[in-house]
Amino acid sequence: MTALNAPRDKYNAVWIIFFILGLGTLLPWNFFMTATMYFTSRLKDTPSTQTNETSAAGDTRSVLESKFNNVMTLCAMVPLLVFTCLNSFLHQRIPQKLRIIGSLVVILVVFLLTAVLVKIDVGPLSFFTITMIKIICINSFGAILQSSLFGLAGILPASYTTPIMSGQGLAGTFAAFSMICALASGSALQDSAFGYFITACAVILLAILAYIVLPRMEFFQYFMESNGSRPATDEENKMDLLKKDSTEEKRPVVRLTEEEAKPTVSVVNIFKQIWVMALSVCFIFTVTIGTFPAVTVEVETTVANGGAWETYFIPVSCFLLFNLMDWAGRSLTAVCMWPGKDSMWLPVLVGLRIVFIPLFMLCNVQPRNLLPVLFAHDAWYIIFMIFFAFSNGYLASLCMCFGPKKVPQHEAETAGAIMAFFLSLGLALGAGVSFAFRALV
Repeated sequence: MTALNAPRDKYNAVWIIFFILGLGTLLPWNFFMTATMYFTSRLKDTPSTQTNETSAAGDTRSVLESKFNNVMTLCAMVPLLVFTCLNSFLHQRIPQKLRIIGSLVVILVVFLLTAVLVKIDVGPLSFFTITMIKIICINSFGAILQSSLFGLAGILPASYTTPIMSGQGLAGTFAAFSMICALASGSALQDSAFGYFITACAVILLAILAYIVLPRMEFFQYFMESNGSRPATDEENKMDLLKKDSTEEKRPVVRLTEEEAKPTVSVVNIFKQIWVMALSVCFIFTVTIGTFPAVTVEVETTVANGGAWETYFIPVSCFLLFNLMDWAGRSLTAVCMWPGKDSMWLPVLVGLRIVFIPLFMLCNVQPRNLLPVLFAHDAWYIIFMIFFAFSNGYLASLCMCFGPKKVPQHEAETAGAIMAFFLSLGLALGAGVSFAFRALV
């Protein structure tokens, strides 16, 4: 009924705003990840405390440099999971505007500080500490932002979760393309990193402006008002019937209307209705992050022998191809949403993605100790990557769209926040099992 009476989304303005907000949630972090080489380069030449440990292992890197990726993963995934969980339970107590604008502003400040630090000399230990604090801040507030956006999109029609997922997919594609351009130009690490961070700041500013404009859209206003007033509408009908009774009965009815205007929601009851979608999106990202990039980045080309393709093989075949196909999969849900939200085919297709784990492990991953190489040619790796990335984007987007639509409208925001939590849980579990997958090769 609500959708039939809804005004049109003129010029697809609300859709575009959600796309920009989706881009703003992940582009900064993707650029941060792309600049990993810059961060590790700032950690070289530590004091003599590191020389004994590294020389014994035959590793020329400093302790801070060698531990950077592991510590970064820990500092990213733990806050992401904790704050997404907190937002699932506390989002009703904190105003939506404060959660979204506040998170964007904090992330903007962190990236401005990061850009400034590119031009300032800081000791390796201090730089390492500051960087990890920034990673914790980015992922803590990024978790609140992402969870709040999915909750907000849950109030709108199912197709309005797609632009968030599509924007996030473009973020990865843009970052991967920027990395390849930086490689091709031969620009210095410092210059590339500074460009990444300034671009991230510009995108965050654009996202802030987009969110400020959003409440002025008639289409968005309609769904927000219907979400808040829907329970009260039933009571208004009751009041019309009670008007024929004594005037003394009016006051209790009015008080009941005010209390029921914001009905209480149970996280446990909502989870019972969306658990298939929640566990599906969790499994999707566990398989994806467990394999990409821990295993996929270690695959070596068997076609090139020291040529340009060897230099660009992983940036193109791994990072750019994954992000392009992931973006394509996420975007396809704007025009096609098969299988449906109640179809058994969706969890079956999600479960079948587990086949990609052994497929990539049997590619030319080097070095290796346990498994043979069955798919040595680059073409096998590229074919697997296409289906792996596309299925990730398409199935994850379907789950995120359908989850909030399996509950009543006034519970949709909480359902969206719960779905975001299980997405983050999948990322964290994937990061954990990735070490085991790589060790099994």
